[in-house]
Amino acid sequence: MIVGIGVDTVDIGRFERGLERTPALRARLFTPEERALHLDSLAARFAAKEALIKALGGSGELRWHDMAVVRDEHRAPSFEPTERLRGALAAVGAERAHLSFAHDGGIATAFVVLESGAVPRAEPDGRGDETPRGTELE
Repeated sequence: MIVGIGVDTVDIGRFERGLERTPALRARLFTPEERALHLDSLAARFAAKEALIKALGGSGELRWHDMAVVRDEHRAPSFEPTERLRGALAAVGAERAHLSFAHDGGIATAFVVLESGAVPRAEPDGRGDETPRGTELE
């Protein structure tokens, strides 16, 4: 079941000017691995972190480095499962954070969907029921 959705768009030129004005911002926002990336990729990761905050309904105890974006062996992006991130997800009833982002034409956009382990099931009386994943629906 979806428990949160967030989207964010970053103007890459404006983002670049912000980093130039405040050089310490790069270290504050990004992990050492992220900082090594091209500007377009940094802007997409910043959008991803902002989209995650929106999906969670706020940042709470999360810090920027708690939301590091990593890629798996197929290059699919995801958030590194830090202790604080796991806590923030649990606080809203989410078990997974799905992430997609792109950058083109001077814009970076990210989309985050938070998902719980249960999927809704409609009962004959029209009320929903929580059914754990992996169970058969009648």
